[in-house]
Amino acid sequence: MSARMPNPAVAAGPDVIPALLSVAGAVKNTGVPETTINLVYLRASQINGSSWNVNKHSADLRAAGESDERISTVAAWRETPFFTPEERAALGLAEAATRLSDRVDAVSDEVWAEAAKYYDEQQLAGILLATGLGNLWHRLIPTTRQPAQSVAG
Repeated sequence: MSARMPNPAVAAGPDVIPALLSVAGAVKNTGVPETTINLVYLRASQINGSSWNVNKHSADLRAAGESDERISTVAAWRETPFFTPEERAALGLAEAATRLSDRVDAVSDEVWAEAAKYYDEQQLAGILLATGLGNLWHRLIPTTRQPAQSVAG
């Protein structure tokens, strides 16, 4: 597969990538564990079918010391024992916020309450910003057919 155009965040001009990286940096300062943020990024990438992002966030988790077992089962997190209750709440919120059109009440009170049991407002904002930022990338990367790249180092 070849790309339809360069990455739109690059093609749009020199201000876009720094702005997006600034948001990503701010998300890291919300108090949500970095592993949880990366699990959220990976799950949203899987839902949206963004191979470039799935590859990147899997590599990020691996580089941070996460096991292949946890990384490979993010898509089935409900059916595995490998995630903490906090991570499950974050993944549930990220899924609901990614799949807004799948149900009338996109993010149910139950999903919100479960996440709010473990995260304060700043942390909830961090999870939502990570989800939203990931979903922005998932609109750009698959639409322009950016191929996954090797992240072997």
